Amino acid sequence: MPLKIVDATLSNFNSVFDKFKSEAQTNKANLILFLADNDPATNRSWCPDCVRAEPVILKKLESSSDDVALLRAYAGDRPTWRNPHHPWRVDSKFKLKGVPTLILWENGEVKGRLEDHEAHTEHKIEALINTK
Repeated sequence: MPLKIVDATLSNFNSVFDKFKSEAQTNKANLILFLADNDPATNRSWCPDCVRAEPVILKKLESSSDDVALLRAYAGDRPTWRNPHHPWRVDSKFKLKGVPTLILWENGEVKGRLEDHEAHTEHKIEALINTK
């Protein structure tokens, strides 16, 4: 299957990300999708933009014939994400401002990104994937 998906939470992100990076050379594209956690009361993401973007992104990636790796990173519940000192907000690699954020990871760095309101736009997702 051309699309490989791995999931990470805030607590296990570093180990999952290390493995993701070690396998990056075997894929045409390596993407990281930062999402909000599901609300336990509804079992749906508390982030409406995440609810809208994730299915569009998955559909676009699943239709690709290339080997694509997707790391879905869950940023936590709303209070955790809203903390200005959230690790991914202050991380020099990611500098997240919002979720969802879709990042193209290439040669050990961020090569492109789609944030919040644009992460569900098919032609932008396609352009990001085909940046290489």
